[in-house]
Amino acid sequence: MVKVFYDKDASLDALKGKTVAVIGYGSQGRAQALNLRDSGVEVIVGLRGEGKSFEVAKTDGFSPIPIEEAAERGDVILMLVPDVPMSDVYARFVRPHLRKGKALVFAHGYNIHYQRIVPPPDVDVIMVAPKAPGPLLRRQYQEKRGVPALIAVHRDVSGRARELALGIAKALGCTRAGVVETSFKDEAETDLFGEQTVLVGGVSELIKKGFEVLVESGYPPELAYFEVCNELKLIVDLIYAGGLSNMFGAVSDTAKYGGLVVGPRVIDDHVKENMRRVLNEIRTGRFADEWTGNPDSYEILRKKMEELERHPLETVGRELRRMQLI
Repeated sequence: MVKVFYDKDASLDALKGKTVAVIGYGSQGRAQALNLRDSGVEVIVGLRGEGKSFEVAKTDGFSPIPIEEAAERGDVILMLVPDVPMSDVYARFVRPHLRKGKALVFAHGYNIHYQRIVPPPDVDVIMVAPKAPGPLLRRQYQEKRGVPALIAVHRDVSGRARELALGIAKALGCTRAGVVETSFKDEAETDLFGEQTVLVGGVSELIKKGFEVLVESGYPPELAYFEVCNELKLIVDLIYAGGLSNMFGAVSDTAKYGGLVVGPRVIDDHVKENMRRVLNEIRTGRFADEWTGNPDSYEILRKKMEELERHPLETVGRELRRMQLI
């Protein structure tokens, strides 16, 4: 059983006298910068230019500075830019300003695990990964609650890397909910697997295929949308609140029987085999090469998003929302 760390196991003393440089001010960057500041931590924000994020940071009371200046001034550097540009941002603006005694912090194991970023040997390298989108992380903190997080230590030069990771997690409010220690490898691989096979890729394809089968069989698209997409939120809320047993306990006996008996005929061992192939691609680095190692990856992503927007499921959904039926 994994060890779970809570508030009593962590101390903000690990951050005392240190300047934390938050690189990036998107969903996670904003939430983490604000939570850290509200916990009494000295925070500076580093950005590449005066765009939308720059204005948001100024409105929040920060005085954004160039990334290279933030990296120079920061004792603890939080890398909170997206995975794809992160290695370039690191090489151009952060790496020249790293020196012994500093700590490099990630919210995802991706770039370290796949060696797109290889830090110098004299800095601590840790991960603090809140398991929630930035807005929820911020909202829970403001409500005196927290979201769970994962921490990992890739390199401990100071001898206090885990203490620092727990201190950051506490400042973010995550130790209120519970923090689990893992590795960069396990976090990166399981995160990618979950996104691709279940949470994003798997569920969206399941919804689309169910919609297509009903419509192709002559049922109204609106009815199909309600049955395979709209009601999914109700089911997920029940699972979130108490697991699969809670969900099955809340639905009708007909739904229970059909779900337990017919469900495995749809999501069968062939799906598991496909999942194993996906996991192998993640473990071997093939997916990383295809995504962050491919100069055409964003163009592929753009075309896939355009295809999704044109899918009848999305067309029907937009119309139902316009009519305020969902």
